[in-house]
Amino acid sequence: MAKLNLVVGSMLGASEYVADHVASLLEQAGHQAEIHNPASLAEILAEPEAILLVITSTHGAGDVPDNLQPFAKDLADQRPDLSALKYGVIALGDRSYDTFCQGGKTLDRLLAECGASRIGARLEIDVTQHEIPEDAAEAWIHDWMASIA
Repeated sequence: MAKLNLVVGSMLGASEYVADHVASLLEQAGHQAEIHNPASLAEILAEPEAILLVITSTHGAGDVPDNLQPFAKDLADQRPDLSALKYGVIALGDRSYDTFCQGGKTLDRLLAECGASRIGARLEIDVTQHEIPEDAAEAWIHDWMASIA
């Protein structure tokens, strides 16, 4: 089974709830899941064999949440070689904004630019359509887990 590092970006708590639920589902399936909130790039780089799962909302004008900004800045500034890293992204947002899920899209782009390989499609949860975003994440994570087995 896989070791997963869950990196959380949250302003109001929805991404934290999703991360807690997803971590529980991963562990029930036999995986090891560790939540990083706040996240440290050094901690993630210390476990190159672990799969990274970014779970983040979008804040302000399409920004990465405050608690995830240092991680995103380190990725952008340091440009580490992440060619051995596999990752997934769960992005939360409000489709009525033109910056829908931009926080997740930004992290996805930064990881790809550093050579990391995304597993499966990025999940974009419209919080106006999913009163409980954990439900949308649960449906997605079961299919995603099949890709990491």
